[in-house]
Amino acid sequence: MSSLIIVSGVLVSVLIASLLNLLSPAKLFMIGAATLMLSGVLSTQQALGGFANAGIFTIAALYVVVAGLRESGATLLIRRYLVGQPSSPGQLVNRILPVTSMLSAVVNNTPVVAMFTSLTQSMSKRFNIQLSHVLLPISYASILGGLCTLIGTSTNLVVDDLMRDALGHGFSLFELSWVGVPLTILGLVYLKYATPLLMPQRHGTREQFEETREYLVEMQVAGNSELVGKDLKSAGLRNLPGLFLVEIIRNEHPITAIDTNTMIEAHDLLVFAGNPDSVFELQNIHGLSLSNQQRFKLNAHHTERRLFEVVLSQSNPMVGSTLKKSRFRHQYNAVVLSISRQGQRLSGKPGELELQAGDTLLIEAQKGFLFRYRYSRDFLLVSKLNNGLQVDSSKAGVTLGIFVTMIVASGSGVLPIFHSALLAAAAMLVCRCISFEDAGKSIDYQVLIVIACAFALGQGVQVSGLAETLSGGLLQYATTPLLALVAIYFSTQLLTEMITNNAAAIIMFPVALSTASSLDTNVAPFAVAVMVAASASFITPTGYQTNLMVMGPGGYKYLDYVKLGLPLSTLVAIVSLTLIPMVWGF
Repeated sequence: MSSLIIVSGVLVSVLIASLLNLLSPAKLFMIGAATLMLSGVLSTQQALGGFANAGIFTIAALYVVVAGLRESGATLLIRRYLVGQPSSPGQLVNRILPVTSMLSAVVNNTPVVAMFTSLTQSMSKRFNIQLSHVLLPISYASILGGLCTLIGTSTNLVVDDLMRDALGHGFSLFELSWVGVPLTILGLVYLKYATPLLMPQRHGTREQFEETREYLVEMQVAGNSELVGKDLKSAGLRNLPGLFLVEIIRNEHPITAIDTNTMIEAHDLLVFAGNPDSVFELQNIHGLSLSNQQRFKLNAHHTERRLFEVVLSQSNPMVGSTLKKSRFRHQYNAVVLSISRQGQRLSGKPGELELQAGDTLLIEAQKGFLFRYRYSRDFLLVSKLNNGLQVDSSKAGVTLGIFVTMIVASGSGVLPIFHSALLAAAAMLVCRCISFEDAGKSIDYQVLIVIACAFALGQGVQVSGLAETLSGGLLQYATTPLLALVAIYFSTQLLTEMITNNAAAIIMFPVALSTASSLDTNVAPFAVAVMVAASASFITPTGYQTNLMVMGPGGYKYLDYVKLGLPLSTLVAIVSLTLIPMVWGF
């Protein structure tokens, strides 16, 4: 009984902390797993067993494979041939959504959504496309595509691995297609016709950031200015109301790494961001005047600086703090020019605004910023505002060959997905489709830690008897296999909106297993229900990573996810709960 109370307390604590966003998911689940181990509920081997799980290594290998596809230009090649050159907005949408689902069925959906988000942004003006009518459907299309195969999402792999541990057998690569493909087709039809009706026209961050040029001003320091020889603090330039010093241009070279001790020299150009009305206050300073050549523009090309759009992830350590307190400038060697949240560009000084997950930042940084932080877990999306990234596609054919071989080998049953993924990742490295450094950076270690620690919580649910207790309570009301399947599905869906989808699946699987055992029915339909419900997160921006990724670029508000996602979630639930018993049977 004591172990049951401990496990229940840990789960409730993790849920509450997740909802309040007190700590990152990785930290929360590590604390939860450690608590179960130190309290004696789990042995050391049970608590740490998730780190030796084959599913963890399969997911890590697939991260490398997907990164190889992206780095070699293979994904761009696929996009070019499948999307082509559409001639109208309708044609563009008709091509992008199915291609997004197709790619997401076999590769991680995060880079797919990032790729099509950038593509849609770049083509929006050409085709007069409302980004709010396209970007969220792209995220939803990627989620639906991930339901079609075993490697479509990490959740599918995790549940399959749990099935193999419990019963000695799992699912084949394309077995889930019996449910995933009909869901995807119906979902895409819904998105095509419902989005224009339910989704209002929103201004994305790029439209908002275009207005930022009105807030940038360049001031010239005269040789006899009272500021010459003073540092920024003593000159009174660090706490100006409504203004923020972005950088100093000295002898045609920008200085972005400035602090309160930076000295001002004669003929410096001081670049400020903020309210234009505050410029009059600057002109009251002796020897400081408005530059006749306002060269600092958002569309200006400079040999050393670039403008980037980044979306903050939930795991970014600066979430909940301000740019000033978190020392964003020194951490990333970049300057924030503007911040957008829930479809609105925030007013005030960027350095004093408290950051939230999903915030979209317009930053100025050195041209190497994209290469340094494109794999960073701090950002969901990093894209350059001007020109797209040029990729060397000389290895694209080799990479595609390796990838197709992996799919054929695992799909035909010649090799398990674990072995084929590891061999494909190794082949990517040997053939130099991706460097060892980029391969290491491409692995999302935060996700792997959450999954490994969630295995410990799942073990706790099982060994403490909590799974039997919950299934017993469930069976008091759901007395038939179909009703039990419905209860498992919606319980998993509710849980996945509160915590990560992988953790929800791992915690609910023991309950599903116990329920199937009590009813003396096939476990497979319950396992598939857990897979679908854990991934089918459409109602909130935080339920799935790609939903949060498109929030800023599309200018979405929380209510937009409910308006478009709730009917889709209902459609997916009805179709899934109808097809699952028909395909696998009780």
